[in-house]
Amino acid sequence: MTALTYPQALAQVKSTVVAARTSFYAGMAVLPKARREGMYALYGFCRVVDDIADDSPSPEIAAKKLQEWRARISDVFRGKPSEAITTALLPAIRAFNLVEKDFQEIIDGMEMDSKSIVAPDFATLDLYCDRVASAVGRASVRIFGNVGADAMQVAHHLGRALQLTNILRDLAEDAARGRLYLPRELLEKHGIETRYPNDLLLDPKLPAVCRDLALKAREHYAQADACIKKCPAEAMRPARIMRDYYKAIFDRLLERDWRDPLTRVTLPKWKKIWLILKGFFG
Repeated sequence: MTALTYPQALAQVKSTVVAARTSFYAGMAVLPKARREGMYALYGFCRVVDDIADDSPSPEIAAKKLQEWRARISDVFRGKPSEAITTALLPAIRAFNLVEKDFQEIIDGMEMDSKSIVAPDFATLDLYCDRVASAVGRASVRIFGNVGADAMQVAHHLGRALQLTNILRDLAEDAARGRLYLPRELLEKHGIETRYPNDLLLDPKLPAVCRDLALKAREHYAQADACIKKCPAEAMRPARIMRDYYKAIFDRLLERDWRDPLTRVTLPKWKKIWLILKGFFG
């Protein structure tokens, strides 16, 4: 067993959340204490495995480190935390009936990232979105306090909507890592032959590909909105905050039409504050 107490572990995890300046922080902040702390632990886990996928010097080293996390997750779901994140996570596992499969699937998604995805087919892209985003959503809605079928559909559709928004926003950042998430079928549809991510950024047909993928994201936002309305409003407040934040980014992407994919789209500070206040009091 770890020598860390729960308060010590939570303090470490919360410092990771604060330092990351994640857009999800506002969504966490509206939760009651126990649920908020559970989300800190979930985010801490997601952050560490994502960093392994992004920053490891080789896929082999990433695979080894991710395998270590598979074992840690298996252990904590058996009541045996081993370091700060799993110590902080254990109370949430017990209180909110979290499911180990969701955490293992998140690691599966990070393994896909560590191998530098390039122009996956639609089915592979959807699987990737399910693992790195919708699986996080499934764990999140349990922490929010809703485990019904509609809440799981929120996780399914909102997770995909947010991840596709990330993909459409982070084209240059992903290309720098040798990754290209735009689906093969859309590249072929628009006559793009290159599979070199940095070359694709300069292709004049890139906006057309992005517009088509944006249609998929828009469908998922619409489905998520419909499912959110069927769920208790209080439990879905964090989901609505995250939805509103990412939908605002998505709308700016559509406005700019990917004319300058090298410049990352952001929201002005006033817009972020307004969205947070809307989430708190709306």
